[in-house]
Amino acid sequence: MLTRIRGWRRGWQERSKLERIDLYSRLTMSAMPWIFTLTWQLAPLKKDIRHEPLPLALGLALLVVCLAQCVLSSRNVRPSYEHYLGTSVFPRQRMIAPLTLLLVGLGLLAALAAVDGVGGAGLLMMAMNAPMALVMTQVLLVPVRTFLVQSLVLVGLTTGILAAAGARGGILAGVVPATLFGCILVLISVRPSTWSLSVMWQAEEARDVQARLAVAEERLRFGRDMHDVLGRNLAVIALKSELAVELAQRGRPQAVDQMVEVQRIARASQQEVRDVVRGYREADLSTELAGAKGVLRAAGIECAVVGDSGAELAAPVQAALGWVVREAATNVLRHGDPRRCTIRLTASADEVVLDVENDGASTTTTATSGECGSGGSGSGLTGLRERLGSLDGSLDAGPAGGGLFRLTARIPRSRPDPGRKPGAVSRTPSGAPARTASADVPGADTRTAFLEERR
Repeated sequence: MLTRIRGWRRGWQERSKLERIDLYSRLTMSAMPWIFTLTWQLAPLKKDIRHEPLPLALGLALLVVCLAQCVLSSRNVRPSYEHYLGTSVFPRQRMIAPLTLLLVGLGLLAALAAVDGVGGAGLLMMAMNAPMALVMTQVLLVPVRTFLVQSLVLVGLTTGILAAAGARGGILAGVVPATLFGCILVLISVRPSTWSLSVMWQAEEARDVQARLAVAEERLRFGRDMHDVLGRNLAVIALKSELAVELAQRGRPQAVDQMVEVQRIARASQQEVRDVVRGYREADLSTELAGAKGVLRAAGIECAVVGDSGAELAAPVQAALGWVVREAATNVLRHGDPRRCTIRLTASADEVVLDVENDGASTTTTATSGECGSGGSGSGLTGLRERLGSLDGSLDAGPAGGGLFRLTARIPRSRPDPGRKPGAVSRTPSGAPARTASADVPGADTRTAFLEERR
């Protein structure tokens, strides 16, 4: 016995606060019919029923019927509660036995009234207790309006049966409010309590969903940043490795310089990965423009950056467009074989437009249709659309005619950031100034050598 008590205590302590409230509420709902029976049914059996064989037999039989109703009510608490929460459907056939017992109880109560075996006060208490076990379940199965209509029908049925048994006057008139009081008491005690529990469970589920969404969003952010950060660097590393192989095969000492550059870019990539993990990585538009220009020229592609500098744009806009420039340059290196590339930035009063256009549409369209198309599934431009979407921006990519391929990013122009001055130095979240010189761009210092090898 002591071991069982300890097990119950351990189980109670392992429950969450909401689970404890839920268990307490269910136990209360199960105990209410028993409490009503032991007070409203047992008390008249001692005081108000005439101590003669027939009235006592009818009173005991009515008590047994009420106890049987309590047993059925306790069994129906869980399925009726789950039906109210919408997690399962209550089997209606389970209400046949309680309804039958209710009719039997009303018949026994009418028999007591017919033989004048119970006083007026006792009759009212028994009439009030008769439907309690049934309505404890029914109140959770139907809407409030339907329950009120059913309660009125039950009041009319009880009154009619007792009137047929010979109850008259004030006793019969008191049956109506007494029976209706029992139904309303169940309604105002059980229904709000269960509704409160359902709201708390929904809030708990919402918190769980919010936590899972936060984890999923962080995974998407991390994957997107990893792709954006490493995509171009890996493309440059592959490009320079290919150049180093060609130089080594020709016995030229510049191969060592290229491999040293590959090593530097790899180390820079490691640092950028660390910045992504810490959440400090941000793209700077001026840095990315210089970097794209340097990398593309190093690959033998003529690159021109025209239009506005973007220095007056807000930091979030610069960061988003910086990622667009980086991804566009990476796609040009990976998928196409263009000779010219133009990056055009236009900042008007209404919106900021960034166009990246190259003449490699004949090969780029086929190679990158899955990634660059508007309905593509590639992760690069999908991540860019997510970044631009947070600023109400859009991204379009596809052939522009005349053998050109164009990527266009648009961001609505918002109010200028009052804390940012035109030409101010952009800083990362860690507080360090962003890189602005093309000398830090991977591949910018060896573009001439690669251009010569390419030719």
